[in-house]
Amino acid sequence: MSQPSLFTPEDLIFQYTRSQAIEDGVLIDVSEMAREAGFQWPVAVTAGVWALVNDIPPRYRGLQDPDGRLWDVLWMASWAARRGGQQTHYRLILHHGRQTYATLKLHAGPGDRGEPVITIMLPEED
Repeated sequence: MSQPSLFTPEDLIFQYTRSQAIEDGVLIDVSEMAREAGFQWPVAVTAGVWALVNDIPPRYRGLQDPDGRLWDVLWMASWAARRGGQQTHYRLILHHGRQTYATLKLHAGPGDRGEPVITIMLPEED
């Protein structure tokens, strides 16, 4: 005998979809480059990760650019994804401020229609 659901669709107060988050700039769709890095599912990064990718310290300008840094984020994420699991943390060299390494979180979950998607975020983001 199945248990009754605690919540019904009528109980839903607010829903914010992945598509809305991309439209609002909360998430940035990087699926095109992610496919080159080996991902088969759509990939988005949070605005926080996007800011980190674009925050190149003055002494590294001319040596690094946002596309190259995004490639590093995605390539290392593709290796982290091979470990499996719904969520994993990974580190990469990404000069920012006084830091040389960045730790990011990769989360695999359902998209707006239940399809598999990947989101890369800062460790403290949900």
